[in-house]
Amino acid sequence: MELADGQRGREAGPRRSPFDLIMNQIRRKRPGSDKKGSGRFLSRQSDGGGIPEDRETEEREEKQKGEGTDPAESVETLYDGGWGRVCVFVQRLGKRADSRSLSLAHCDLTATDTLELGTLLPCLPQLEEMDLSWNELIGGSLRALTSHLLHVGGLRTLKLCSCRLNADDISALGGALEHVPLLEVLDLSWNVGIGGGTLEGLLGKFRPTLKELHLVACQLTAADASTLGRIISGLPKLCVLDISCNPLLAEAEEGGAEEGGPGGIGMGDLVPFLSHCPSLTTLRLHSCGLTPNTLNIFGGSLRYLPSLRELDLSCNKKLSGGLTLLAPHLTHLPRLESLSLHLCYLTHTDLASLIQVLPSLSELTKLDVSSNKEAGGVVQPLVSALPLLQMRQLPLNSCSLTEDSFTALALAIPHLRHVDVSWCKVAGGRLALLLEALQPGVLQELHLSSCDLTTDDLLQLGVVCKHGCLSSVRVLDLSYNGGVGPEGWVGLFGAGGLGSLEDVDLSLRPLTSACSAAWLPSLLSALPHLPALVRLGMQRWTLTNQGRDKLNHALRKRAVLLEWDTPISTPSPNQDRLDEMQSEE
Repeated sequence: MELADGQRGREAGPRRSPFDLIMNQIRRKRPGSDKKGSGRFLSRQSDGGGIPEDRETEEREEKQKGEGTDPAESVETLYDGGWGRVCVFVQRLGKRADSRSLSLAHCDLTATDTLELGTLLPCLPQLEEMDLSWNELIGGSLRALTSHLLHVGGLRTLKLCSCRLNADDISALGGALEHVPLLEVLDLSWNVGIGGGTLEGLLGKFRPTLKELHLVACQLTAADASTLGRIISGLPKLCVLDISCNPLLAEAEEGGAEEGGPGGIGMGDLVPFLSHCPSLTTLRLHSCGLTPNTLNIFGGSLRYLPSLRELDLSCNKKLSGGLTLLAPHLTHLPRLESLSLHLCYLTHTDLASLIQVLPSLSELTKLDVSSNKEAGGVVQPLVSALPLLQMRQLPLNSCSLTEDSFTALALAIPHLRHVDVSWCKVAGGRLALLLEALQPGVLQELHLSSCDLTTDDLLQLGVVCKHGCLSSVRVLDLSYNGGVGPEGWVGLFGAGGLGSLEDVDLSLRPLTSACSAAWLPSLLSALPHLPALVRLGMQRWTLTNQGRDKLNHALRKRAVLLEWDTPISTPSPNQDRLDEMQSEE
């Protein structure tokens, strides 16, 4: 502190009188609460307005007082060089400094930056959240940071996604976890070096306060399942466990089963430990290589998870025929709100077993059976078994819907906030069946990609917009519908009623193109009435130079992500002149 004052005095020395220097020494030795008075006294006695430092201090104190901050604390902060170093470091990376939250994701941090950041942690005693994700160059140097974690004992959230962490990093992190006793969220996703035994560096290191553990895409192997199971068995407050995108977790399961073991090594070794996590509310096993044998073992553990609200089993393509083993156990989850079975190759028998237990899932708000072709034939009994009054999401994209199933879906439409029937060709020419069932202010997302929509479908959509039924829609996906004529797009954008729209996609299929000149003026006229828009997809639509200029002009003062294709060839000077003449006319 004295060094800082001395340096400041040397810089301003030639401008001060001996009397000023003496009074500055007196001010420095007085407590913060007394400095204000001396500043005011000197300001009355000095022709130059008093000592500059006192005047600056007084102004800062008055400002902090108006903001409800202790003036004495403000004075101490003025001379605190540690926080200044933090601000310089963070601002150099294009971020804002915050004493409680340090977010440095996507900052291209290096090993040197990690070392410097470690020395700054003592200046952040109030830090609660630190996110260093997507900085792949810090892999192998994490020990330089973890050795200083004892200075941020109040840390509650630590995110290190995609940092190329290796065994030494994980070992260093494990050794430092004892110094962060309040840690609640740890996210190590997208670090492929964690799999293959490295996870053991965290075994027995966690405090029981941890509530969320994320290990997405870490290349966990079947041998890691037992280690993970022992880790979570010591976390009684664990609420969220996400180990998605680890397809090797169950690779040795079938071999073990043949030898007579309960599922062999792999998921069979992890599942029994779930009984030690009664507080678990979210379990994500997306793309984990699950098999019917896994579901048979997993089903028996559901009775120990009465608080489970979200269960994600999606993208496990080997589950075909195995849902019949799990479905009866779903009755042990009375609070289940979200069940995802997307792309699981479900059979008709699987879906029939699911439909039988749906009435017992009274809290269900989301059921995802999309990308299961057999689901298209059971929509009517599926909708009949669901608690429609509270359903919010029922995506049926890529489900081979039939005319009857498309009609049955209309019964659920009035309650849904997200409707997705993309890649269902039966929607073309029949969109009115769904649109007529919409209720104003309910729907938030509407996905109709690649549905063979017609011009009449878009005109009907425009009519619904005009009546206010899409006033709350934030996402509208109309991509890959090249059969819609210009009149349809004009009717949609000219109708209005899309004031909440944030994301709209009008893109055409790859290897195709069409001219937008006929309906672009309607879009330009609609843009001022779309204040919430942040993304506009127009890929494969061709525009003249004049049209591009007008669209750019309409969006230049707005933070809108415009996705379109760059012209392949450069227009000739004559074409540019022609565009200018048309613009003048």
